[in-house]
Amino acid sequence: MGKPMLAINPPDETPRRALGDPDLSGDSSRRSGRGLQALALCIAIALALAFLFARHLKSQAADELVDQTQAAAAAPPVVEVVKANPAPATWTLTLPGETAAWYDSKIYARVNGYVAKWLVDIGDHVAKGQTLALIDTPELDADLAAAKAKLAASQAEVQVRQADADFAKSTDERWRDSPAGSVSQQERESKKAAYVAAMAQLAAARAQVEINQAEVERLNVLTEFKEVKAPFAGTIVQRSIDIGNLVTAGSAANTSPLYRISKDDPIRVFVDAPQSAAAQLLAPGIEATVATSGSPPRQFTGKVARTSMSINAHARTLKAEIDIPNADHGLVPGMYVQVAFQMKSNDVAEVPAAGLTFRADGPQAAVVDADGRVRFRKVKIGADNGSLVQIADGLKPGDSVVLNVSSQITDGEKVRTSDANAAPSLNASATK
Repeated sequence: MGKPMLAINPPDETPRRALGDPDLSGDSSRRSGRGLQALALCIAIALALAFLFARHLKSQAADELVDQTQAAAAAPPVVEVVKANPAPATWTLTLPGETAAWYDSKIYARVNGYVAKWLVDIGDHVAKGQTLALIDTPELDADLAAAKAKLAASQAEVQVRQADADFAKSTDERWRDSPAGSVSQQERESKKAAYVAAMAQLAAARAQVEINQAEVERLNVLTEFKEVKAPFAGTIVQRSIDIGNLVTAGSAANTSPLYRISKDDPIRVFVDAPQSAAAQLLAPGIEATVATSGSPPRQFTGKVARTSMSINAHARTLKAEIDIPNADHGLVPGMYVQVAFQMKSNDVAEVPAAGLTFRADGPQAAVVDADGRVRFRKVKIGADNGSLVQIADGLKPGDSVVLNVSSQITDGEKVRTSDANAAPSLNASATK
């Protein structure tokens, strides 16, 4: 038999721990906890440092902002300036105007009656003397017939009085030429008186004939107004009658016109010019261009025919009239138009309207002098063309005028300038 094999047992850990061997798993746990604590401490320190750094940056930025604000407050304000230019030799003054008819008339009835027929309507062009409407006048017709009858009766009365006068005349002549002593003197005088009375009655009868004849002629003239006729060649712009309407003669407040007619060739254009332009417009003959705002717009050329020769005390304007030929009726009365005048300029400066300020003592302009300080000057406006204004006194060409000056800027204040005519980007950088 072989030798018995010895059994080798694994080393027993228990005795080793009992003999004082270190616990390897506990030591590893303690080392891991200390590492975490160190990591947390590092993170906390980093956060504290980051907080302190951010706070430092914020404080530094705040200090820089305060410094910039103080510097900006202490620095002179920036203003936009533009150079005052010499005014051109001529400039265009454009003003609103209104067209008006050459003639404009309301036509009233001259006789009482009823409208029998109307022959023209609005928009019709009529000739002078053309019949516009017919009026039935029964009362006038009756009055005319009665007047003619009275005239005939008075004419017959004249014949009777003529016969009486002839008989009285022959009787007077017989008694006057009779032998002396055959008739008394009283009888002769009686026959003579009868003759004189007969002649007087004949004269009265003849006068009555003339009166009746005049009445007949008057009524005949009125019958001509049964036809309503145009007083001039023009256009019917209003019709206020219809068949059967009762019409009353006259133009009192309680009567209505039958028609309204206007003549628009030539046509008038009225415009109110400012007092500054009155001196040049007072002389008739200045050319003007009249433009309409229709589609398509049209232009007409005319001349100043007359002015009111006085300034309106309320509006301080001068009323001027331009006469324009209008054969094609391109302009009609009542239109709104733009009237342009070519005005002459004196040796004055011209600035944008934004360069002026209006205060209690009148218009002023803020000018930047050679030292960069603002000086307010009183100015006198020569002509106002809307966006551009001519300065008759107070500025000269080349002056630097501040645009849209702030109310906070005072006279003599130091400023920095920015050219208003430069590009927007340059202006923006200059402002900053």
